Amino acid sequence: MENHTEETYSVLMSVYKKENPLYFRQSIQSMLDQTLPFSDFVLVCDGPLTPGLEEVVQWAQEQMESRLQILRFKENRGLGYALREGVGRCRCEVIARMDSDDISRLERCERQYQMIRQSGYAIVSGALQEFSSTPGDMDRIRELPRTSEEIIQYAKKRNPFNHPCVMFRKAAVLNAGNYQDFPGFEDYYLWVRMLQKGYQGYNVQEVVLDMRTGNGMYDRRGGRNYLIWAVRFQKCLLNRHFISRNRFIRNCAVRLAVGIIPGGAREKFYHIFLRNAK
Repeated sequence: MENHTEETYSVLMSVYKKENPLYFRQSIQSMLDQTLPFSDFVLVCDGPLTPGLEEVVQWAQEQMESRLQILRFKENRGLGYALREGVGRCRCEVIARMDSDDISRLERCERQYQMIRQSGYAIVSGALQEFSSTPGDMDRIRELPRTSEEIIQYAKKRNPFNHPCVMFRKAAVLNAGNYQDFPGFEDYYLWVRMLQKGYQGYNVQEVVLDMRTGNGMYDRRGGRNYLIWAVRFQKCLLNRHFISRNRFIRNCAVRLAVGIIPGGAREKFYHIFLRNAK
């Protein structure tokens, strides 16, 4: 591996007590193994952690030393708040988001960083592959549109970036108002505000991250509370004049239909009709 001495990018990760220590360590290790090393790692501990998770935090300190910043909250504040505070602590202009249970592929950050630096994009994400136990065991790839023009049109229907593997410019995120509290839609809401300000985005078409689908991921995309926030979010897009009233009605109808079906059926629906639909 080349010796990169110049400042590159920050990694932003949030973790809370319900995470699996083994998955947490694997996630951090995948960032340590990147072909383009990070300069700064901001770990937000969103409330008290279990002893197992604290052991991983200690291991991470030993691995990263001064590159690691730990931000602790006395109580769980939620992802939007955690990431908003974390963005402010990042030392680098470019930030790579990373979830505490996924696995980044070796060249993920190098490829995204080059796109941001060379092409001037404010947001760069990429395709991801879902897995249950071992990467590749589900043969499910979540692809998204490539160009900014396609991304804007797609964003009127669905989230245009895969949040677990996004990289963005800190200044652009702050200029758009940073992450805000919008349960289930913190990232989507940020992307819309950035796109409306004219920032350009891009999606790498190759898989750059393996995403774990356990922990009730599809179950959380249903139920009364989720549907309430989903409709609120669509109203927000309508009020911002990002979508038309007809699109608002169609979007709400789809989310209500998907939200009321059982989790197992919902997972199949996402896989068959949505995952590879650009």
